[in-house]
Amino acid sequence: MKVLIVEDEERNANRLTRLLHQIEPDMEIQAVVESVQSCVRWLQTHASPDLIFMDIRLEDGLCFEIFEQIHITIPVIFTTSYDEYALKAFKVNSIDYIMKPVQEEDLQQALTKFKGLTTTIGLTDSIQNILGSLNKKEIVYRSRFLIPYKDGFRTVKVEEIDYLYSELKITHLVLKDKSEMILSQTMEEVEEELNPASFFRANRQHILEIDSIHNIQNYYNGKLKVTLIRDPQREIIISRDKAPLFKNWLNS
Repeated sequence: MKVLIVEDEERNANRLTRLLHQIEPDMEIQAVVESVQSCVRWLQTHASPDLIFMDIRLEDGLCFEIFEQIHITIPVIFTTSYDEYALKAFKVNSIDYIMKPVQEEDLQQALTKFKGLTTTIGLTDSIQNILGSLNKKEIVYRSRFLIPYKDGFRTVKVEEIDYLYSELKITHLVLKDKSEMILSQTMEEVEEELNPASFFRANRQHILEIDSIHNIQNYYNGKLKVTLIRDPQREIIISRDKAPLFKNWLNS
């Protein structure tokens, strides 16, 4: 069995690969791709795998964008931390999913279901149904954070946020007054809670607020280098794949 993994977190990709080889020692992992665009390019230039494991939120957008750019009839098993509404859509449309962190028992059940499939007809329609379901849902983004502060707590409005960064797997929140606090959430969790009209996941380490940006320069190999108004010494690199999305975000 030939498998493509679409996952932007290295530790999650490594865990999934290890568990797959435990269950199916002869399974061939053809590639691990990290973004919407790299997945599209890979599928356009390689023979189709038998199965795709796909994370929902990738470094340059939601995985559903892949299906809008390329016709796919390959069975997909999603690995996700999405909410119950999305999971219900997956169930209704008979596309399997595994909640993160991936457990061996769940993975075994998903593979058993895959082996029982006799057709992949209707996969694209199922994806469109999921997209429609997600688009109909009214999304409410976080308006403030409650953060431990001294011997109590402090509320921080999202309007006060300048940027966020991750260091040693700890999420740091930097305010426009240059004060800094630590959040208990991961960068991935915070990213899903913030309005994408105002915040952009620049790379694994940084989430930027739109008014925090001072200067954008072309960098080598199609990348961009961003400097911030209130922290000009911090240079943030935008990948080649993510650069067009970043420009569109600023121009929207």
